[in-house]
Amino acid sequence: MDLRRLLVAIVTVSSLTSAVCGNVVFQVHHKFKGRGDRSLAALRAHDARRHGRLLSNIDLELGGNGHPSETGLYFAKIGIGTPSKDYYVQVDTGSDILWVNCVGCDKCPRKSDIGIKLSLYDPKSSSTGNMVMCNEGFCTSTYNGLLQGCRPNVQCEYNVVYGDGSSTAGYFVKDYVLLDQVTGNLQTSSTNGSVIFGCGDKQSGELGTSSEALDGILGFGQANSSMLSQLASSGKVKKIFAHCLDSVNGGGIFAIGDVVQPKVNTTPLVPNQPHYNVVMKEVEVGGDVLPLPTDAFDNGDAKGTIIDSGTTLAYLPDEVYKQLMNAVMAKQPGLQVHTVEDQFSCFQFVGSVDNGFPVVKFHFAGSLTLTVYPHDYLFQIQPNAWCFGWMNSGIQSKDGKDMTLLGDLVLSNKLVLYDLETQTIGWTEYNCSSSIKVKDVSGALYSVGAHDLSSSSTLAIGRVFPVLSLFVYMLHSLL
Repeated sequence: MDLRRLLVAIVTVSSLTSAVCGNVVFQVHHKFKGRGDRSLAALRAHDARRHGRLLSNIDLELGGNGHPSETGLYFAKIGIGTPSKDYYVQVDTGSDILWVNCVGCDKCPRKSDIGIKLSLYDPKSSSTGNMVMCNEGFCTSTYNGLLQGCRPNVQCEYNVVYGDGSSTAGYFVKDYVLLDQVTGNLQTSSTNGSVIFGCGDKQSGELGTSSEALDGILGFGQANSSMLSQLASSGKVKKIFAHCLDSVNGGGIFAIGDVVQPKVNTTPLVPNQPHYNVVMKEVEVGGDVLPLPTDAFDNGDAKGTIIDSGTTLAYLPDEVYKQLMNAVMAKQPGLQVHTVEDQFSCFQFVGSVDNGFPVVKFHFAGSLTLTVYPHDYLFQIQPNAWCFGWMNSGIQSKDGKDMTLLGDLVLSNKLVLYDLETQTIGWTEYNCSSSIKVKDVSGALYSVGAHDLSSSSTLAIGRVFPVLSLFVYMLHSLL
């Protein structure tokens, strides 16, 4: 599937000033927590909606647990305003701003089917909330000058239209965002920072429905308007972040700053791409390299392989998919595979899948390898019933075109490091329920641990699913 620049976005650059000092954390919950309707169709529908937004070059949600039968999207609970009020936002590595639904929105969702209480932000109810006007520096830098018709006391507006038809529009405001500051090893205390963000007063498409409604999106993309870029432009943080998603216990870590331990090998990011793209060289199955054509990963406008921890499954071009599946099935020639819900290849199997199926390795530029074990690319839907997480992107796409996208199915249980300072990305296998070490600007080291909020979450809605606690560590002074 070629990625085309279908985005109509009037958002480019923003700024952030903050009173926060030290390391800051966000806590993220599992979007499907407590839901009992985790069908294969629902999981595939999630990926389909997601890829519609990928076509818009803006929406690349940060995911969590890699097994489709257990997880989906994750979202953070943050506090905004004075007094602080809780809002639930998607953590999104492709979006470029933080925005939340606001009062006066007649089409914003009022309830969510995922068991959270939605809120509408009201700048007037916050003693620290202020409008951003069109003649202020933030707005003029965003639009490279004054907007047509701008005059004093006219708000600075934003409008984003996604490729799947969803849209968000509104105006920019500045207010305090309540964060958890790291005060020591595995210790935090509350603090706040002043942030410019979008106040959405008009939503459409999936953003306006209740089926998977949240209060907004927290952008962590590469563009200058992302939260990471705002912090980096202030000179207070490095443009580096890492995540570690635990498919076993449901925990995880998300850190901004220098990761000292574990060490990771890296590969260059493909330049001038809206997502995190890398160059894949080879695919190896059970020790044998597949005889793929030299242009197997040539996806047209979308250069390279997309690394997307928010997509559930793994999508491969038609030729790559067919050769990989044939090589895997050669290890189990008597296996009876049948199609479930018109898209999943499933089978009955008794015993250890790691003993019965081959290891798959993806090789990238820079001698970086991504090892995917059978328990990673196979997911269990019933006792002794398994499905493949590999998908044919040509068949799955609406236009029949190929793309290569590796989702959280293969990224879980690995520390993934995004270094935008050097334009590289890398990973290493890791126990994501343990801890990592990060270094701040003074050279001090901090132990960053994973947490599971399922026992303490305020979302008491039926049976408990694993919950990712996402920690964002801002390792420099944000004065």
